[in-house]
Amino acid sequence: MSVLSINKLTKTYGKVKALDNLNLEIEAGNIYGLLGPNGSGKTTTLGIILGILGNDSGTYEWFDGQYGDQHRMYIGAILETPNFYPYLDAVDNLEIVARIKNVKQTNFDEILEQVNLAHRKTSKFHSYSLGMKQRLAIAATLIGDPKVLIFDEPTNGLDPQGISEVRDVLTRVASNGNTVIMASHLLDEVEKICSHVAIIKDGVLRKTGEVGALLNNDAQVHIAAEDMMRLENMLL
Repeated sequence: MSVLSINKLTKTYGKVKALDNLNLEIEAGNIYGLLGPNGSGKTTTLGIILGILGNDSGTYEWFDGQYGDQHRMYIGAILETPNFYPYLDAVDNLEIVARIKNVKQTNFDEILEQVNLAHRKTSKFHSYSLGMKQRLAIAATLIGDPKVLIFDEPTNGLDPQGISEVRDVLTRVASNGNTVIMASHLLDEVEKICSHVAIIKDGVLRKTGEVGALLNNDAQVHIAAEDMMRLENMLL
């Protein structure tokens, strides 16, 4: 079952074409990585499919139609740096998110357990590490039991421990049957988390498919955490 269909999506900023006839099909239950260098059009794509940005031409469909109020309850997203009330604890902050989302009943303990923050649920947000703040943001996306979760560079700026913790959480969340769409410029991150990948450069979809088949089909290129030369070779 397809949860998202993108057809010839195009977006320009002045003379810069951020997206150029992008076509993409995302199936339910997969962890889908949008992989490409900074400025390749990944964030623009996410902004459009969430209704934040307008597109010049082309279409996209969630589940059974254009993104609208009827779809928002099924989608959780993080596109910016997590921003919560610093002197409130995890539960208080999540309660505010639930009210904003108009979600009446939520098991916050269960959600915090999923992101490995149950032991710090009474700690103030300002006392959290960057990795913990990002995990609380992931917890916020889980409120309302969405079918699809969207993350833009979820490990950006984190130390190695924080990166590892966020990766573990994303994998755990996806194992519950959620579809995850994640933008990243890190090849290593996509290989470790995602089941499928779409490689984008200059707003154009270059390749798409299963991670194992697509990223490991060139024996001349060695795997590295941020091997931009390898990424460039795949984009040619």
